[in-house]
Amino acid sequence: MTYTPPKVWQNTQSGGQFANINRPVAGPTHDRDLPVGEHPYQLYSLATPNGVKVTVLFEELIEAGHDFDYDAWKIDIGEGDQFGSGFVEVNPNSKIPALMDRSGDTPVRIFESGAMMLHVAEKYNAFLGENRAEMLSWLFWQMGSAPFLGGGFGHFYAYAPEKYEYPINRYAMEAKRQLDVLDRRLGESAFIAGETYTIADMAIWSWYGQLVLGRLYDAAEFLDVASYRNVVAWAEKIDARPATRRGRMVNRSFGDDESLKLPERHSRADFTK
Repeated sequence: MTYTPPKVWQNTQSGGQFANINRPVAGPTHDRDLPVGEHPYQLYSLATPNGVKVTVLFEELIEAGHDFDYDAWKIDIGEGDQFGSGFVEVNPNSKIPALMDRSGDTPVRIFESGAMMLHVAEKYNAFLGENRAEMLSWLFWQMGSAPFLGGGFGHFYAYAPEKYEYPINRYAMEAKRQLDVLDRRLGESAFIAGETYTIADMAIWSWYGQLVLGRLYDAAEFLDVASYRNVVAWAEKIDARPATRRGRMVNRSFGDDESLKLPERHSRADFTK
């Protein structure tokens, strides 16, 4: 059936997995203060790819021996926690993750996952690589490209109430083009920005690495991810890092593997409970 847009768009519930939380306005829907733990960094998140990229970095900082620690509080986006007044104060865009840096005299809010990764990595001079311009280019490539994979391909392939050939084909083509970009790059260097593991790898791995490892949208076969051999080898290499496994666990309460679930994280000892 052909859709003819009206002259002025009107809000109608179109269905799909996240229809109950979609709305065309910003701002809070209810009053709710955010909890605050004892560590300098307070993360409010969920173990989606955008949340995982930040917790992988945090766990890598700890693994590397930096004087760093954090509390991670689960934000259940399915229940609308991101629209609580406290969360909106930290992230006016009502998207996870959100971070409060309380390490200085004045608390600082940071929203957008790439911004908080860069903020923290620069404070500790860690995982920035030997070529800053190259690292930044790939970090921002991820920020600009992943919405086509998630909100585009992922939505129409996995979450939309009905399957439509045109949007699935359109976004599958773009997802495969992006995988080819990565595959060509990883044929030239060990990591995304060169020979050193950086926050660009962590950010890109959370989306594209997990995609080729079969963890996103049940779409690995459909997208023929095995054909991107350089991406698969890189994804497996990062997946084997202890900090990656821990980062995947933080703020996770979904999935069949109980050993990967850690809804809240307040101590390094939480992973051994």
